Order: sequence, then C-alpha cells, then structure tokens
Amino acid sequence: MRVRKKSQGLSVNAIGGNHVVLLGFDVTEAKRQGLLGFTISRKDHTENEEAFLMTFKTFKPAAGAPLPKAGSLVSSNDHPVQGFQWGDYTAKPDHQYTYTVTARYGKPGALTDGPKVAVDVKTGSEDRGTHAVYFNRGAAGSQAYARKFNNVAPDKITDPATQKKAFEWLSRGLEEAILAFIGQANSSRFALRASVYEFSWAPVLEAFAKADKNKADVKIVYDRRPKGPFEATEKAAGAAGIQHLMIPRKTAVSISHNKFIVLLKDGKPEQVWTGSTNFTEGGIFGQSNVGHIIRDPKVAQAYLDYWTRLSADPDFKSLRPANDSASPVPKGAPKAGTITPVFSPRGDLTALQYYADRMAAAREFVAFTAAFGVSNVLAPALLKKEDFLRYLLVETEGNKTTPKPTPAQPKPMSQFDTFQKIRKVPNNLVAKGSVLNAKPKSGDEAVGGVLHRWLAEKLTGLNTHVKFLHTKYMLLDALTSSPTLVSGSANFSSASTESNDENMVIVQGDTDLADVFLGEFLRLFDHFQFREAVDAQVAAGKGAKGTISPFLVSTDKWTAPFFKEGSVHFLERELFA
Repeated sequence: MRVRKKSQGLSVNAIGGNHVVLLGFDVTEAKRQGLLGFTISRKDHTENEEAFLMTFKTFKPAAGAPLPKAGSLVSSNDHPVQGFQWGDYTAKPDHQYTYTVTARYGKPGALTDGPKVAVDVKTGSEDRGTHAVYFNRGAAGSQAYARKFNNVAPDKITDPATQKKAFEWLSRGLEEAILAFIGQANSSRFALRASVYEFSWAPVLEAFAKADKNKADVKIVYDRRPKGPFEATEKAAGAAGIQHLMIPRKTAVSISHNKFIVLLKDGKPEQVWTGSTNFTEGGIFGQSNVGHIIRDPKVAQAYLDYWTRLSADPDFKSLRPANDSASPVPKGAPKAGTITPVFSPRGDLTALQYYADRMAAAREFVAFTAAFGVSNVLAPALLKKEDFLRYLLVETEGNKTTPKPTPAQPKPMSQFDTFQKIRKVPNNLVAKGSVLNAKPKSGDEAVGGVLHRWLAEKLTGLNTHVKFLHTKYMLLDALTSSPTLVSGSANFSSASTESNDENMVIVQGDTDLADVFLGEFLRLFDHFQFREAVDAQVAAGKGAKGTISPFLVSTDKWTAPFFKEGSVHFLERELFA
C-alpha cells in the first residue's frame, strides 16, 4: 500500500508492507529553517492503541543530567527523528494504522510543533492470495534480542516459556508458515513433491511424516553428494521415520541447492513453496531468509515438471538442455503481471546475464542481496555510475582468489577487489553482515563515545557457514508502477546458474509484493549498515573522525546533507518522499 499526503510545507509518503511501514518525509526550504527533526505517533486502530514511536539517539543531556539506561529506547516526541526516511519495524500484518508526523522546532527540552501530516496505512496480510511471503527476523544479533533475551541463544534458554518466545520472535511466522503449507496435505487427495538441500529441523520432517500418515503421496529429493549435507539429512529422516519418502540426488552436480515444495490436489499441482530457507534450525531461526508461496497452477506445474526431472537423478548432459527449454529466459522486460520460473543447472550463463541486463536497465532503484560477493557477470552493471541509489547487502565481500585470464577478461580481478571498486562507485550503498563490537576500544564506552548507550550483541550460534544473510533476491525500480522482483534459491553466481540445482522466479509489475520485499530489505540494510559503520569508527580509535554522532544535533544543521543536490542523502530524500 502506498499513500502520500502533504500540508503546510510538510509531505509524508507511506509504503506499507506486512511487518514494515516505510515513511518518507520532505519539507519546503522555509520549513527546513530551524527544523530539529520529526516526531512520529502511531494509532493502531486494530488493537486500539496509540503511542509515539520509539527511537534510540538522544539530544546531549545538560551537564549532570542522567542518560537513559543503556539499550533503552526513547520517545520520538522528546528526541525526534533526524532523517527524512524512517521504518516502523514493529508493525503487524493486517492492521490499520494512522501515522502522524510532526515537524519539530524550538530547542532540546523545549520543542515546539510545526506542520503535521496524518496518513492512514493498512498493512497487508502475509498471505495475499497468489503470493504469500514470510521473512524471518534475520537479526538475532541485535539490540532487541539483547534486551528481550539477554543474548542467550534460543536453544540454550532453560525456561520453556521464554525459549518458546525466543524461537517465535526469531521465526517471525516463517516456521509456522512452512508447517501450515505442508499441513495442507491431510488426506489421500493431496501430494507433496519436495526438493531440499539442508533438511534436518525435526518439526518440518515430522510434518512430512504426518502428511504421509494421513495418506498423502509424499516424495522428497535430497542432496546426496559425498560432500553434501546428507548425513544430517538422513539422520533426521531416520528419526522422523520418513526414510521411505526420500529420493537421493547423487549424480555429480555442484550442489543440489533447491528448497521448494509442490502441493498437488487431486493430481493437479496448485501451489509452490520456494525461497531461500533451508529446512534447518539455522535457516528458520538464524540467518535472514524468506519463504514464498506462489498459488499459480502454471507455475506449480513448471515446478512439478522440474522436480520430476530431478527425481530421475539426471546428469548435466540431459538436465541442462531440458531446463533451458522448459524455463527460457524472457526477452527484455517481462510482461506486467507475469511470474516466470527459471531452473538450473543451465547450458550457459544467459540467465545470469539477463539479471545483469535488467539491473543495468533500472532507472530509479536497485536492491540486491549477494551472500558471497558479486559475480563478475553482474559487476559491470554496478561499476557503472548511475544518478540513483543502488543498495547492496552481502554476507561477505567475496574471495580473494584472482581468476585465470580469458579473452573476455585479460586482467581479471578477485571478487574481493571487484567489490572494493563497487563500494567506491558514487550512489552505491553497501552493507555487510555484522554485530556491534562486544568490546569497543577505549573511549567508546564513555559518554560521548559512539557506543556509549549500546548493548553488546552476540549471534545465536545457530549458523556456522552463513551467519547473517542468506536471502537471494533482486528488486528493481521498486517504487514505480512496474517493479521487477527476482527471488529464489540461487546466489546470482556462475555456479548457481550452470552447475547447481536451483530455482528462481521473476515477478513483474506486482507493486504489493515489491512493497513487502522493499520494506524487509531496508529493515536489514539499515540494521547492518549502521553496525558496519560503527565497527569502522570504533576500529579507527578514540579521536578519529567518524561519520556517526552519538547525539542528535541541536540545530537544523543536520538537514544540510539532505538538501545538497546529488548527494546520497539528497537522493534518499527524493526517493522515499
């Protein structure tokens, strides 16, 4: 949902997803004078509650005045938001809200009201009919987890009630959605066809066992390569009593990396569960992931046909041309309203090049997750300067191995070196998975240090290989009337295109779906960008010039970067307002 209102020199643009509402503000030059920030109140009509939204940064206290407790939040009525974009990450699905944004003037401790704008926002249901989307929390290393659960990993919490709350908070509906999807197969009228990579979370396997017990026809293709995760899979399958449902994928592929389930009713495929989530404890409750249900018979049939090909355990020679033929890459921009599956392994890198071309064709916005660095096929699009913002969210900056020269690339660079060049391109914004340093250097625990009120953060330990970011999606021109979403199991790499068993979907022109993915992307981007910046500032040591101020600014000087034409802050203000 998108709504924009303005009054007396203040405008507010609201973008409502499921769990996220994005708010963009703008003011006229006259109303910018003396502006100290924005107060945001939220009325929840669904639960009949009203309150000011909370923030973290405060004005510098007067001499001798106490600071709020470390880790605590403060009201935006007393300490306004000094920015032109804000995300309400505490919103709930299927809720009716009214957000009232007030420009604040005066001085700290004696703020006065300026223009005020109220916008009505209806958040969407996670289940929207054709599409149902479930993002987990993906931020276990966070101030919120530290406050709520004292940084104790959920599986180490001894109190059963608190442990249950921790798992539910981390799942954010993802586990519940997986179990409900499988649970639809409750009689002999249904069938399930799954293709899985990591497959060991007992409740999920038990849900398949229950479907089998209820006479549903259940079959599961799983990665059975010698170096794959098969030992954990087979042990868990044995414990759940579903060995007879398992079909090994043994033929030499790089990785049988799918995480999808097809639901059939009366022999006809109706729905697909797909996305980035491995069916493991870490996949559901740890690293960031998304589960995506698509209710489209044609798409479900394409996935069923792909599953049927995989179930015969074919080699590259037969599988690649079959996938190319069954899921051709579109010519140019897809038609609005279409959902296009793309299956791997493929005969060449045409699909990866297509994603690069669509990224290069974007004209207003790019958001992109790249878990293990940026492919050299995609890099040229990001190395070209554009006059709009491109956001890149990564787990790592890529490996430091330099590829062998080729005629096309006589002087290749490592992924790491390429990534450093991408970072330096104007209007490219990059964030990498991180937590706030548990042991900041001298000066940062004192009042005025960048970490003076922040709690130490720790990861849950549920993931070892990929600790932060596991989603695989690209969102282009999100705020236009025809956004492009590419999402699935593949890491936008050469291996995921030519070698792995993978699945992706290209969804064109679905603004509601784009709003959901945009809100979730920015939720994690803001989270990790701040932590990466703090890490850099803390590492620089006491006295080093940094970009993060520990306190709000007591004059309107904070607005200057947002009105400097061509700056990142200027582009951000224009994009969201």
